[in-house]
Amino acid sequence: MSSVEEATIFTDGENCKPAWSEAMACFSGSGNTHLEIMGKPVMERWETDFMHKLADIASSKGGKVLEIGFGLAIAATRVEEHSVDEHVIIECNDGVFKNLEEWAKGQPNKITPLKGMWEDVAPTLPDGTFDGILYDTYPLSEETWHTHQFMFIKQHAFRLLKPGGVLTFCNLTSWGELLKTKYTNDEKMFEETQLPHLLEVGFKKDNISTELVPMQPPPECRYYAHKFMIAPTVIKA
Repeated sequence: MSSVEEATIFTDGENCKPAWSEAMACFSGSGNTHLEIMGKPVMERWETDFMHKLADIASSKGGKVLEIGFGLAIAATRVEEHSVDEHVIIECNDGVFKNLEEWAKGQPNKITPLKGMWEDVAPTLPDGTFDGILYDTYPLSEETWHTHQFMFIKQHAFRLLKPGGVLTFCNLTSWGELLKTKYTNDEKMFEETQLPHLLEVGFKKDNISTELVPMQPPPECRYYAHKFMIAPTVIKA
């Protein structure tokens, strides 16, 4: 077994959250192809096709779009190719947020950068505000590795969407682990581990669809090795 296959993202009980906001954001590779924070592989540019698909879904209704997690600006830049009224972006890391502020100056649509953990920022946003939401932030602890997206979905996603609004989300660090250790099929993984949480909060099964996006993760990627990624489209009735 290779060292990449043996590597684990989190050790037992590990919690990065207290230090995450002020931790150095390490960008590497030609054209910033990799982002690491506290030694964690936050984002890599080979994800581009998948991130673009999520951005297209979140922007499909136009209007006001909320994005949680800026990363390498892959999804954010794609959102800006759409005609939206406002693009609100929540980002907690100091270095990544600085990049977000600089990036925002050159975008065609109205950008509203909001600094902080989504747990602190999202409660300040009023109900029924957004036509689209894209949730793609990094897990900050071993405890929330596989569950942090559900926390946002249950506490905020449904209430923040307008009727007819669309949610899309991912947790590649979790999904990559599940597809390595428990599942071989993306759709079964989503149906058994993600869908129940969406139904619990009030989304209807008839308004939830998924699309498989072909991907080619490099062999050295620490968090994903599967040849597809699953992109959900979740409509609020």
